[in-house]
Amino acid sequence: MSGLQKKLSLGFGGLLLIILIIGIQGILYLTRLGESIDVILRENYRSVVACQEMKEALERIDSGILFVLLGEGDKGRGLVDRNSLSFERALEVELNNVTLPGEGEKAALIQQLYGQYKASLEAIEDTGIPLVLRRDTYFSKSFPIFRQMKDAADEILQMNQENMNEANDNARRNAASARRQMYVLLLVGITVAAGFFFFTSRWILRPINRLIKSADEIGRGNLDLVVQSDSRDEIGHLSKAFDTMASNLREFRRTDQAKLIRVQRATQQAFDSLPDAMAVIDFQGTVEVATVLARDAFGLKQNTRIQDTKVPLVLDVCQRALKTGHIVASENGKTMIQQFVDGEERFFRPEARPIRDQEGQPTGVVLVLKDVTQLRQQDEMKRGIISTVSHQLKTPLTSVRMAIHVLLEEKVGSLTEKQVELLLAAREDSDRLYNILNKLLDITRIESGRAAMRLQKKHPNTIVLDAVDLFAPAASDKGVAIRTELRGDLPEVWADATQIGHVFSNLLSNALRYTDPGGEITISATVEEARVIFEVRDTGRGIPPEYLSNIFERFFRVPDQAKETGAGLGLAIVKEIVEAHGGTVSAKSTEGKGSTFTFTLARADRATKEETGS
Repeated sequence: MSGLQKKLSLGFGGLLLIILIIGIQGILYLTRLGESIDVILRENYRSVVACQEMKEALERIDSGILFVLLGEGDKGRGLVDRNSLSFERALEVELNNVTLPGEGEKAALIQQLYGQYKASLEAIEDTGIPLVLRRDTYFSKSFPIFRQMKDAADEILQMNQENMNEANDNARRNAASARRQMYVLLLVGITVAAGFFFFTSRWILRPINRLIKSADEIGRGNLDLVVQSDSRDEIGHLSKAFDTMASNLREFRRTDQAKLIRVQRATQQAFDSLPDAMAVIDFQGTVEVATVLARDAFGLKQNTRIQDTKVPLVLDVCQRALKTGHIVASENGKTMIQQFVDGEERFFRPEARPIRDQEGQPTGVVLVLKDVTQLRQQDEMKRGIISTVSHQLKTPLTSVRMAIHVLLEEKVGSLTEKQVELLLAAREDSDRLYNILNKLLDITRIESGRAAMRLQKKHPNTIVLDAVDLFAPAASDKGVAIRTELRGDLPEVWADATQIGHVFSNLLSNALRYTDPGGEITISATVEEARVIFEVRDTGRGIPPEYLSNIFERFFRVPDQAKETGAGLGLAIVKEIVEAHGGTVSAKSTEGKGSTFTFTLARADRATKEETGS
C-alpha cells in the first residue's frame, strides 16, 4: 500500500467506524419514533378526522333542514343530500377504526341514532305534511337526535385526542433518550475527527496548499513556475505532473500565439481584398479588423473605438444592432453618408449585422458601408431623363389637346358621329397622358427640392374637412359613406396645405375607386408625442399582402386591377410629399376587407419648420 493511501485509510477508517455506529443507532431510534408516530396515525388520527367530518356534515344537514322549513326546498335538499353522503363515509371510517375501549359502543350509538335521524328527515322533507307539523318534528325529534350524535362524536374525538397526547409524550421521551446518546456518539466522533485533521494537515493539506498556489500562478499566466515537493507519495507525483504540464503549456502558448497571429493576418488580408467598407466591432465598441476603404474613408482603424467616429449614423446603427440583436440599416434604408475619397464624392449606405455567440446573444457587429455612388448617379440620371422627356412631351401634347378641343367645338367644320366618337376617345387619352406627365414632373420637382414646401401652422381638422368636402359629392353618387373621427383638442401641424391636399386627394380617390357601393371610408387623426397621425381607412377589396411593399413605387399597379384608371403614380406622389414634410407613410391591408393608409406630420408646438426637413 502506497504512503498517501495508507494515511487516508487509517484516518478515514476510524471516521467510517464512528459514522457506522452513529448511523446504526440513529436508524434504530428513528425506527422506534416512526413506530410511535405510526401508532398515533393508525389508531387515533383517522378517528379524529372522521369525527370532525361527521360533526361538520351534521351541521350542514341541519342547515339544509332549516332551508327546507324556510321555503328554500331545492337548496335545502341539495345540502342534505350532499352532506348525508359525507356523514355516511366518515361514519364508515370510524366503525372500521375502533381502537379504544368504549369507542365501539359510541360509534354504534351514532349509527343507531343516524337511522332515526334519517327517518325524521324524510318526514320534514315531505311537502304533503303541513309546515307546522314538520317544524314540530324538527324540534321534537330531529334536533335532539342531532345533538346526541354530535355529543357522541365529540366524546369519540376527545378519547382519541387524549390517546394521541399520551402517545406523543412517549415519543418525546424516546426522542430525548435518543438525543442524549447521539450527543455522546457525536462527541466521540468529533474527537477522532480532530485528531485526524491534525495529522492530515501535515501529511496532505500543506502539500495541497502549495499545489493550489502553483495552480493560481499558472492561471495568472506564470508558466515558468517550478512546483517543489519533498514527499514521495501521490502528492509528490502530482507535483511532478504539474511541472510537466507547465512546461507543455509554455510550448503550447508559443505555438498558439503564432497560429493566432497567422489567422489575424489572413483575416486582414481577406478584408483588404473586399471592395466595400467593412469593419468587425466587438461588444465594447472596439474595431478588431477593417477593410482599407473603412480605414481611409471613415477612420475605422484597428483598436480604435466606434464611439470616436465623426459619422453619427455609423455609431447609431452599430449601437442599435448591439442592443436589439437584429440587422439594422439606416432609416428607411435611404439615408446615406457622403464622403470624399481621393477627392471624389462618394455615397455609402450603412448596415450593421450582429455577431452572436452559442446562446444567441450579440457579442459584436459587422459594419457594412455599401458604396451606392453608382446607384445614386443612375437614379439621378433616371430622374433627369424622366423630367426632360416629360417637359419635351408636354408642349406637343398641349398642341394636340388644343387641336382636339377645337375640332370637337366644330369651329373648322361639322363632324360626323363616328368622328366625334374618335375625337372624344382621343381627348380622354390625351387628358390622361397630360395628368401622367404632370405627376411625373411633380415627383421630380419634389425629389430635386425645386418644389419648396410652404409650411404653415394648420389645424388637422381643417385639413381633413377640406379634403372631405371635395370628395363628398362623388362618394354620394357612388353610394359610399365618408366618415371622420376627429378630436377638438388636436394640436396644429406644419403643413403645406396645397401639397397635403394632393395627398388626401390621391388617398381618397384610391379609396373611392376600390370601395364598392354601400362601403365606407373613414378619415381619422390622433396625436403622439411629436407628431399627428392621419389615417384613411376603407372597406374596399384590399391589397394582397405580397404587393404591400411595392404600392408606393412609381408605375406599380396591383395585378388584376388593370381595368381601373390610373398610371400608378398617385401613391408615389403621396410618399414624396409626406417625406418632404419630414413625415412617414405606410399601408396595411386585409384582402377582401379593406385598406388603411397612414401618414404623419410634425406637431407645430414641438418642432420648427427646419426640424421637419423642409
